[in-house]
Amino acid sequence: MSHHSPAFAGVGNTQQVSVGQICENTAMPRFVYTLLMTVVAVLLPLKLFWRGLKQPEYRQHVAERYGFYRQSVQSPLIWVHCVSVGETRATQPLIHALLSTYPQHQLLITHGTPTGRATSSQLFSAEIASGRVLQAYLPVDTPGAARRFLTHFKPVFGVLMETELWFHLIDQACRQHIPMALLSARLSEKSARGYAKLGSLTRQGLQQLALIAAQTQADAERLHTLGAAQPMICGNLKFDVTPPADSTDKGTALRQQLGPHRTVCMAASTREGEESLILDAVQGLNVLTLLVPRHPQRFAEVEALLKARGLRYVLRTELVQPLPADVQVVLGNSMGEMYTYYAASDFAVMGGSLQPLGGQNLIEAAAMGVPTILGPHMFNFAQVAQAAVMADAAVQLKDVSELHGMIAALAADKVKVRTMAEAAKGFTLQHRGTTERLMAAIAPLLKR
Repeated sequence: MSHHSPAFAGVGNTQQVSVGQICENTAMPRFVYTLLMTVVAVLLPLKLFWRGLKQPEYRQHVAERYGFYRQSVQSPLIWVHCVSVGETRATQPLIHALLSTYPQHQLLITHGTPTGRATSSQLFSAEIASGRVLQAYLPVDTPGAARRFLTHFKPVFGVLMETELWFHLIDQACRQHIPMALLSARLSEKSARGYAKLGSLTRQGLQQLALIAAQTQADAERLHTLGAAQPMICGNLKFDVTPPADSTDKGTALRQQLGPHRTVCMAASTREGEESLILDAVQGLNVLTLLVPRHPQRFAEVEALLKARGLRYVLRTELVQPLPADVQVVLGNSMGEMYTYYAASDFAVMGGSLQPLGGQNLIEAAAMGVPTILGPHMFNFAQVAQAAVMADAAVQLKDVSELHGMIAALAADKVKVRTMAEAAKGFTLQHRGTTERLMAAIAPLLKR
């Protein structure tokens, strides 16, 4: 997965064809998909209400979910869709490059979740305040909502990140002669099987895109099998994300609070059912667990688990120095501090990988020089996980039952942890350059 290899610089870019030309030949049945999306649109208020009980932000901007907007467009608009937090953070270098390269354009970032929207508010606060960057929710994928969205914003170019294929949206863009790209595309075997069941609908949607740039050879091959003519391979944008300049200093300060002589094991981006597995694994070990749930709406649930187990814990938001020696867990209940948490840790256990959930992004940990223990279920990040293990930046368990032994081994071997930390930093540096390749691929489409 050598993204710095010349082979990634421009593998056959035959996706750049006349958008209108494809449109003329794509009259095909969409009845089932349209029916499904209509049902989603009808039931959406119930989902937003239910989610809003835990996260009130879900009840805001509801009209946008149906394609009704108030944002004012003053300049030619480039649109980038980042569904949630992970995609938003990963796309940061590309968005900065677009803003820098196309200063006469506004940029619209769309999301599917409030946490994604909050993340872009944090990352691009100055640009949002100046009106250079707009924010909105992407509407449910019905023909009418997709048409209203595109008619209101009139983007000159649209970007879908990673695995976001919305077929009515792509079709409406095609009809309005708006070139669209799928960038940093990743497609697990499981997702590919799901899209394959949609048959000609998937094939048509992929062929209507003006550009497809996959993360790896395996992703490109799956996309090609589904109907993409000849995807480029550009690498993974997440490698280009630069940690905030003050991350190390903040991490050092946090480590002083945690106790500079304690071994800190970070449980990163944990999801349902995983906290119990990690707490079982660290039982009896002389480690401080920095437990950081993936979703903020679960903070209270995880705190209840810690109480039920009778563990001595402290909330990150209530942390005072010095941390009492008998505290076993610090619950990371703050937002926007992932790099600080990593910088304060000796090693990490990757959430989403202990249960069959596909894993989470390990590149942030590697960028901070933090060795990572990966569970057996990293299928959404399979190539990155494999490359990290080969580079000695991470270790992967065959079974969750091995977690206790692996944490114990790393806690006891400081030299091994330091060696892996250096390997992790080298691993991220080796795979940079995706932003540059994507900008070169995008340039012909934005000159139209």
